[in-house]
Amino acid sequence: MKLRLTQDARPQAMTLLVAATISVLLWFIPYAEILTYPFRIFVTFIHEGGHALAALLTGNSVAGLSVAMNASGETYTTQGGLISSFFISSAGYLGAMTFGALLLVLIRKTIAARIVLLSSAVLIFALTMIFGLFKPMFSLNAWSGIPFTLFAGLFISVGLVLIARFATARVATFFVSFLAVQCVLNALFDLKTVFFLSSPFKPSVSTDAVNMANATGIPAIFWAALWIALALGILWFAMRLYVAGRDKSFQPDLPFEETPPI
Repeated sequence: MKLRLTQDARPQAMTLLVAATISVLLWFIPYAEILTYPFRIFVTFIHEGGHALAALLTGNSVAGLSVAMNASGETYTTQGGLISSFFISSAGYLGAMTFGALLLVLIRKTIAARIVLLSSAVLIFALTMIFGLFKPMFSLNAWSGIPFTLFAGLFISVGLVLIARFATARVATFFVSFLAVQCVLNALFDLKTVFFLSSPFKPSVSTDAVNMANATGIPAIFWAALWIALALGILWFAMRLYVAGRDKSFQPDLPFEETPPI
């Protein structure tokens, strides 16, 4: 099957390219992390929300989640058996990658950027109020994480709503593209960090990969490598949907391409 970048995908692909270029350039600008800090916190919410959702889907309970000022996070769940432990531990990094990939696909399917932003705002608000505030209060767990989690979640939710409400369609689309790029890049860089932290030659650091190693006896570096492979697979599939389409001038069921009439 012959695939190429379709004509209608080119404006969207250009927007994505600009968003990715800006994201990369910001790495080389001193103190630019201040600009990307809210996006980093957003990705942390998605990461921890992935753990929480996986716990609920596997029949476990969630006592709460918290997001710290350094953009790290924790989710407090019951683990259940080995299978549920695998899904819960995997859902953080892969959840962030999947969410970024989903944003790319939604843009490609011409879903209105305002709807995507409002939906993201609702998601962050729900995670904040349910798992960041009410659950810890009722379970008497991780109260110290409530203030910043609540502030950050409300700030991001309100910011997304304001952009959806007042930004032009072009700006809103660019913002969704930038958000998608940040989710993808942060997921990949976090996985790279986990991979190096999982080295048997380094002191043990508590990570999702270490949790899986403790549960299975399989080295943490195996789980980190597996998650990297799965994340790249998710990204490849999303980019295929984003930029590729069937070339209508090519008939795959014929042994040759038909010559257009003169």
